[in-house]
Amino acid sequence: MAGKFDGKSVIVTGASRGLGKGIAKVFAEQGASMLIVARNENAGSHTVEEIQTAGGVASFCRADVSRWSDVETMVQATMERYGAVHVLCANAGIFPSSPIEDLSEEEWDEVQAVNVKGMFLAVKACLPHMKKQNYGRIVLTSSITGPITGYPGWAHYGASKAAMLGFMRTAAIECAKHNITINAVLPGNIITEGMETLGQEHIRGMEQSIPMGRLGDPEDIGYAALFFASPEAKYITGQTLIVDGGQTLPESEEGLI
Repeated sequence: MAGKFDGKSVIVTGASRGLGKGIAKVFAEQGASMLIVARNENAGSHTVEEIQTAGGVASFCRADVSRWSDVETMVQATMERYGAVHVLCANAGIFPSSPIEDLSEEEWDEVQAVNVKGMFLAVKACLPHMKKQNYGRIVLTSSITGPITGYPGWAHYGASKAAMLGFMRTAAIECAKHNITINAVLPGNIITEGMETLGQEHIRGMEQSIPMGRLGDPEDIGYAALFFASPEAKYITGQTLIVDGGQTLPESEEGLI
């Protein structure tokens, strides 16, 4: 494969499935050398195989992003295999559903550990290398849930996704003088393996709330991340891009045509 990311290395966390897999495929199509990071080695290796079969460059690194030692290993692997860390897509996240009254302290902590702490650790580990080369692009996968909308059962998830944006804005200021940008994509409802398990009736109901009348594809999030990491976005930092098919626009169901 050849494209505008030839010679660039890209880390994607949570890349064994769903959004992360879609992001990784889009970057690989543009010539990037991919480090696929996930806890599930079998699924992560399958993503690597798909990229390689399509002519791309990819390798796998098993890591739990909530653990500093794992994140250090992830970055070290990137340096050893590709010689630099150019782009970080901090995508790893979990979203167990639980009403607030039933939400345990342990479940709250686990969601914050993966979604927020994991993002922080990944950024922290990449920064020394990006600063040394005076170049870096960081893209966070946040969500419309938390920063813009709410959803029953996802109070802990929404809190984590809003927290990512608070972190991003200060990080953007600290990183700017080193030619490092950090931005966030806010996905709406995207068709993933987890979404498909809910059944077609549930999916059709969700589609009815979206002006474009369909759920997005993981690659739609990949293209947004690709833009933030591209030369065309070199003067953009600390910003968000909603990718939701217009889902957050109507004031009510009457606003849908």
